[in-house]
Amino acid sequence: MELRAELLKSIWYGFTALDLEKSGKVSKSQLKVLSHNLCTVLSIPHDPVALEEHFRDDDDGPVSSQGYMPYLTKYILDKVEEGAFNKENVDELCWTLTAKKNYRPDRSTTTVLPEKDAFRLWCLFNFLSEDKYPLVMVPDEVEYLLKKVCMAMSIELNCVELEDFTSQDVVQRNGFSVWGFLEMMNSGKITRGMDKDITSMAIEEIYREIVGDVLKEGYLWKKGQLRRNWKERWFTLRPSSLAYYSGEDRKECHGNITLDGNCCVEVLPDRDGKRCMFCLKTLSKTYEMSASDTKQRQEWTTAIQTAIRLYVEGKTSLHKDLKLKRREQREQREKRRLDKEEELQRLRALQEEREHKLAELEVLREAQKQAQVLQEQDEQKRREQHEQLHRTLEIQLREAEEARASMQAEMVLKEEEAERQKKRIHELEEMQKHLKEALQLEIKARMDEEAFRYAQTGLLAEEEEKMKALMALQEEQEEYIVKTQREKQELKQEMETKSRALDEAQRQLETVRANRYRVDQDVVAAQRKLRQASTNVKHWNVQMNRLMRPIGPGDKATMGSYSSFPMPCQRDPGLRLRPRAEGKDEESKENLDNGAGCGDEKRLSQASNGEMDTP
Repeated sequence: MELRAELLKSIWYGFTALDLEKSGKVSKSQLKVLSHNLCTVLSIPHDPVALEEHFRDDDDGPVSSQGYMPYLTKYILDKVEEGAFNKENVDELCWTLTAKKNYRPDRSTTTVLPEKDAFRLWCLFNFLSEDKYPLVMVPDEVEYLLKKVCMAMSIELNCVELEDFTSQDVVQRNGFSVWGFLEMMNSGKITRGMDKDITSMAIEEIYREIVGDVLKEGYLWKKGQLRRNWKERWFTLRPSSLAYYSGEDRKECHGNITLDGNCCVEVLPDRDGKRCMFCLKTLSKTYEMSASDTKQRQEWTTAIQTAIRLYVEGKTSLHKDLKLKRREQREQREKRRLDKEEELQRLRALQEEREHKLAELEVLREAQKQAQVLQEQDEQKRREQHEQLHRTLEIQLREAEEARASMQAEMVLKEEEAERQKKRIHELEEMQKHLKEALQLEIKARMDEEAFRYAQTGLLAEEEEKMKALMALQEEQEEYIVKTQREKQELKQEMETKSRALDEAQRQLETVRANRYRVDQDVVAAQRKLRQASTNVKHWNVQMNRLMRPIGPGDKATMGSYSSFPMPCQRDPGLRLRPRAEGKDEESKENLDNGAGCGDEKRLSQASNGEMDTP
């Protein structure tokens, strides 16, 4: 994300340089050239088909500044891989585009910086500028950069010239632009006429330190790993590595030590004729080095420890971290300044309010004086009224004393009367309590009596229903007896038909018996009450068994003599078939109705087998 932001800063200069009319739009051909060159320096494969597809001549396409950003993000920046390209080439491309239009120094003066130095200052400006467009650098960052350059040239910063430049309205309002910054550097007021080579060396050193993330560079003696001899090498320290070369031109690299959290630096005692020694320990190797003096050794060990700390903290650049810290400090200062201004405004408001209250207080004092005079007059009147009232009250007090004495005597009588009334009330309360208890007992007795009456009424109603059912059963039994006598006369002619009906009746009898068993369980209580009636029924059944004989096939004489025997018609009021319990289902009623026609045959068959139905 940080790499993309840095690339966008340089690309923004290249895009605005192509926008000659400053309308926010660039021609399609120029954007094609810019995109092709960006793909080349960023080592991204160029896709001409996608380029032609996205570049359209309308306000919504990539030809506009708003439309080019999606294409730039999707087809260029999203494909960028860190370490696969040289960022300095991207900066040189964008610098070439923007310098042709915007950078026009006065070549006749001797203080104009070389093109290479202007480019490096432009890169430093982009690095230290604020992350918003158009790109500007705040005066604090300009002062920081100029101090670094002057320190590299071993001179002091000309603060007077810097203050004169920063006091301009444009700078105060918007901040430093890169072209104003380069114009100030080309004026020579800051460098004080120093030699161009010294200035170039200082700018290159600051460029490598800030943009190139070089924490420290210089010569050190290094002990070999194989031959164990000492050789002088040029060391370059970055946050993630320590590289060493044959010379300071950095053309031939002899090694690169990767720094991580497992590395550490230790100071070594002098030996083998070497002084100011220290070593860098990694997981695989230990590198021994020697500095020129104690100060250099301290600087190198501190710088290496800083690089290791940056790796542990997950930071890739020391100066990016310092830039963020300076920005936070500026924001805190600005916040404190705003808070101070708010405090001053609040103090002014409080001062104005205090003055206003003092004026009101003076008015109140005058009013208080006038009120005091009136109060003294009112006090005199009140004193006179008080004295008169005091005399009146003394007279009333004497009268009240006399009335109080008479009232005390009356109160004694009232208290005695009240005591008697209290005793009477207490007696009435006790009597009322006893009456309540008696009333509750009577209410409870009446409720119990009412419950018993309801229960008795229910039993009587149930008994009446049972009696009705019994009478109905008796009537049905009489009807069955009449039908039996009538059907006996027809039995001789319909023997075979009745035999089949008898089989069917036997099956129905089994069903009736099953229903009878289920009903008998529900009417056990009724059977106890009707035990005498059951005894009569049993007696009648015995009589019937005595009169009836089994009828065999072909026994005509017996049947004739039996048919001529008169059937007694006895009407016993206690006779019943089977009691029907309350709630008998509709199926039992239907079975009884269907079986009424063949009831005589069933009873005859039972009589012939010696099995008469008994409850």
